[in-house]
Amino acid sequence: MKPAKFILPLLLCIIVFGFTTTGKKDNWKQLFNGKDLTGWDTYIGPDLDDSGKPITGTPLGLNNDPRHIFTIVKDGGRNVIRISGENWGAISTKKEYENYHLQLQFKWGELSWGQKKGKKKDSGLLYHSVGKYGADYGAWMRSQEFQVEEGNCGDYWGVAGGMADMPVIKRSETDYVYDPKGTLITFKEGGKQGRHCIKGTDSENPSGQWNTADLYCHGDTSIHVINGKVMMVLYHNKQMDNGQESPLTKGKIQIQSEGAEIFYRQIKIQPINRLPAELIK
Repeated sequence: MKPAKFILPLLLCIIVFGFTTTGKKDNWKQLFNGKDLTGWDTYIGPDLDDSGKPITGTPLGLNNDPRHIFTIVKDGGRNVIRISGENWGAISTKKEYENYHLQLQFKWGELSWGQKKGKKKDSGLLYHSVGKYGADYGAWMRSQEFQVEEGNCGDYWGVAGGMADMPVIKRSETDYVYDPKGTLITFKEGGKQGRHCIKGTDSENPSGQWNTADLYCHGDTSIHVINGKVMMVLYHNKQMDNGQESPLTKGKIQIQSEGAEIFYRQIKIQPINRLPAELIK
């Protein structure tokens, strides 16, 4: 038996150690309840021909999904979200979010449609989504895109006026690749560099396997992470309206339907008060 004089320091050590190792608890909120699309809206754009041109120009619109583009199916005994990709559109959260860590998992299906048929399967995680539905290609709100596409997961696209600054190196006349040591350039629609920046590295799993995407947003900075590896860091997230720039730091979250079958699961979010230092060093 230990002498009494050692018991109090030992207990104090245990208590302090316990609080320092378990006191920092995650504060995740599930955005997909595992049952249905409660908390989400659907929006489906106009029918497109095989070249990607609108057939009628009339969208199916908000919460009108007669073709069951967005459904809940079983995979490995658990419910997941299936997005068929047959029409361009998205599910979008009813709420807006800012200063958060979002995590989800995705894997590709077998089907592809229209102008995407037989090509790289495509989807996307659109964040800081604001404004009207269908602002881009008749299907998506203004936003920043964390690209989800075979071989290109983690790329950036500015959607319907979304803009950001990234350090890059120029690979060709049209291609710019993220590099933390590169030159800081603004990517925007109509700009010299365009609205697309290529990820700086690769960490995707083979098609058909689950991948984990982590998105960190704090202030006007965001970080795209695939399977634990940083793809890029975006600075000065902003938007353009009538020639005037303004910050774009919060909004809804959209998940795209864009010509390919894809499955999503374990979509969750938690607030953060800073960005992880190890991801932006």
